[in-house]
Amino acid sequence: MISFEVDEVLFRTYVFYTAILVLKVLAMAPLTAKQRFAKMVFANPEDAKMNPKSKVKYDDADIERVRRAHLNDLENIPLFIIVCFGYLLTIPNVYIAINLIRLFVASRIIHTIVYAVVVLPQPARGLSWFAGFATTVYMAVQVILSFV
Repeated sequence: MISFEVDEVLFRTYVFYTAILVLKVLAMAPLTAKQRFAKMVFANPEDAKMNPKSKVKYDDADIERVRRAHLNDLENIPLFIIVCFGYLLTIPNVYIAINLIRLFVASRIIHTIVYAVVVLPQPARGLSWFAGFATTVYMAVQVILSFV
């Protein structure tokens, strides 16, 4: 029988910030809709029929920027949630683990802000993405080393 122990404070931190990440991903849909309605540009003809001034367009730069930020979340956040759970099972240093979780969440929020809300020049987006990426890689390596 396998027994796993996870520090309660660390687990509560994981659950809390996982919920924040879920809400962050979900918030991208209304952010995309906001852009669509502000520009009256839609991807589906039935949506464009709501207003005679609206049009169907698939390549609006502002809308596509928000969609790319959303896609980037979908490429990074689920993997982090999975590997972070495994990382909890390695019995990591609680202080380090909590701050790695916070770093990842902050990096994803900053990434969206500098990519889709208040567009800042590089390297802002690249640095925020890399902080989250490096955190995920570190946790994945620790899981592999602990369960080899």
